Amino acid sequence: PSFSRPSVSDDNPYSESLFRTLKYCSAYPGKLFENIEQARQWVHRFVQWYNQEHRHSAIRYVTPGQRHRGEDTALLKKRQKLYETAKVRNPHRWSGKTRNWNPVNEVWLNPPREIRAREQKVCK
Repeated sequence: PSFSRPSVSDDNPYSESLFRTLKYCSAYPGKLFENIEQARQWVHRFVQWYNQEHRHSAIRYVTPGQRHRGEDTALLKKRQKLYETAKVRNPHRWSGKTRNWNPVNEVWLNPPREIRAREQKVCK
């Protein structure tokens, strides 16, 4: 059963976001776990994947591990250079600006409108 309040989408946004990610993970089990240890092992593997392999759109497609270790800045600069080079080589494939590869300083689950609008803008 759910303990969230009815019709309140952000009652507990952190756990709701995690549960949605769990449910839609391709490795999500289609049947119940046989015991608590099996469940713990699956969750442990999921956390490893989520933090070290899964690229998060909210932090410009780097992993939380890369961001935590400070590897995101160099990686995002490299991506920006790659996109700029691709745009120069094939300008007909670009109708506007390239993707925004600036590092993200703050992450929101439910950002205010003005922050959402600002984040949707892309850099040159």
